[in-house]
Amino acid sequence: MQNIRLTLQYDGTRYAGWQKPEKDSRSRPGRTIASRLQSVIGQITGELPELHAGTRTDPGVHALAQTVSFQTGSDLTPADFHRALNEALPMDIAVLSAETAGQRFRADLTARARTYQYRICTAPVCNPFTAAFTAHISPAPAHSAMQEGAAFLIGKHDFRNFCGIRKKKGTVKEILDISITEAGPDLVLIELTADDFLYRMPALIIGTLLEIGLGRRSPDCIKAIFEGTEKAGAPCETKGLLLKSISY
Repeated sequence: MQNIRLTLQYDGTRYAGWQKPEKDSRSRPGRTIASRLQSVIGQITGELPELHAGTRTDPGVHALAQTVSFQTGSDLTPADFHRALNEALPMDIAVLSAETAGQRFRADLTARARTYQYRICTAPVCNPFTAAFTAHISPAPAHSAMQEGAAFLIGKHDFRNFCGIRKKKGTVKEILDISITEAGPDLVLIELTADDFLYRMPALIIGTLLEIGLGRRSPDCIKAIFEGTEKAGAPCETKGLLLKSISY
């Protein structure tokens, strides 16, 4: 058996995430990235392998670099998989690389950290050539207030109140870094790095920080959300949210 490691890019606009959680009745119907990729692998190899992803991106979320691994009995080389998958997949999913990984490698279990990026256009009028992948908020939310709120999130906490489904176990995660930067005169980037993320956790954290930056909530609301006396903010608009990287 070969253990194949893929690096993918995708536009998540028309997909119900990497894989739809069974408990989330609110998730919009439709195909997932995983089901589309598995179907194409099946066409190529005659197998329907179990796919393991570095993180399960949520509905509408994009990926610059998603890592996927799977076991296959096929004799196809990684170069064969690279070529054949790109020929058969739709144009909004691309395989950047394919390689053979060690038998102990699993994209989900061996990942050390995941980084999400949120892109915000703060110009009065959003550029139509980037609007499909950038949220539009003008005037810009206050960086200092968002940074103050972000400080309460850093470290290991129980993030069950920043999760889109009810979950009793496995809700303790560690936020390693949150940065808020100006990448240009009208572009703000918010980046979250954590050991792992719960379902809708990136969108709920960013949505809460945006409410703080827009003056709708105080930075110390984060403590109240952890304690369960307040709810997280509305999730951010997912078209501006993308998986930037996964480290191993």
